[in-house]
Amino acid sequence: MSSSMLAGPPGECCRQTVHHVGTPRGALENIAGVNTYIARPTSGDVDKIILFFSDVYGATYTNSQLVMDYWADNGYLVLGLDYFEGDSKALLNLDDETFDYRGWVNSKKVRAAVLVPPWIEAVRERYGTSMKYTCVGYCFGAPYVMDLLKTDWIVAGAFGHPAFLNEDHFRGIQHPLLMSCAEVDHTFPLESRRKAEDILVEQKAAYYIQVFSSVKHGFALRCDLSVPAERWAKEESARGVLDWFTHFCG
Repeated sequence: MSSSMLAGPPGECCRQTVHHVGTPRGALENIAGVNTYIARPTSGDVDKIILFFSDVYGATYTNSQLVMDYWADNGYLVLGLDYFEGDSKALLNLDDETFDYRGWVNSKKVRAAVLVPPWIEAVRERYGTSMKYTCVGYCFGAPYVMDLLKTDWIVAGAFGHPAFLNEDHFRGIQHPLLMSCAEVDHTFPLESRRKAEDILVEQKAAYYIQVFSSVKHGFALRCDLSVPAERWAKEESARGVLDWFTHFCG
């Protein structure tokens, strides 16, 4: 029996962004042959790690890096791998109507599936198994979070406005999940969100759902910060992820 789709592939809304202004303070380093944005806590002490799985704009996009820096400023070592290998949506012409967006997404999905497992293995080897590992994913990156929540070493996970999820992604998770969702999301609509919640309830999973009104898919990374409702939702989502992880990491 096939598993029903709950969150579809990245859509046209993912071709829209508002560039956020700021200077990322992290650095790019190579882990398992993949460029990885690393944001370190200012204290220098590290016992908690966030694995960041980006949307189609990638971990090298300033918007993503500023969010990772925020978590690092609050005590986490944050690692975001560039599974687009320098070919993220942020570097493409957003207005090019001839661009085969669907083909690009599908090819990157195949490539990311090859890059992610050895990257995770290398991260654990580099930082050790005594660390408290958490994970967060946006859109394209959400399935990696759901997969890790079925392992025995992740403390907690979170996703924002997800893509590429089916019912089986929610079945069998072993660790707490935060879902940060937009009221308007054609990729993960209301019916899918409620079905996901039903599955989590059935298996007595630990979960928390945020739903923000007046925002759409992509709000947590690519919203218009000049619009108060969007800015608040974006910042509250990042703060919610931080509080969720800290609650379980201690």
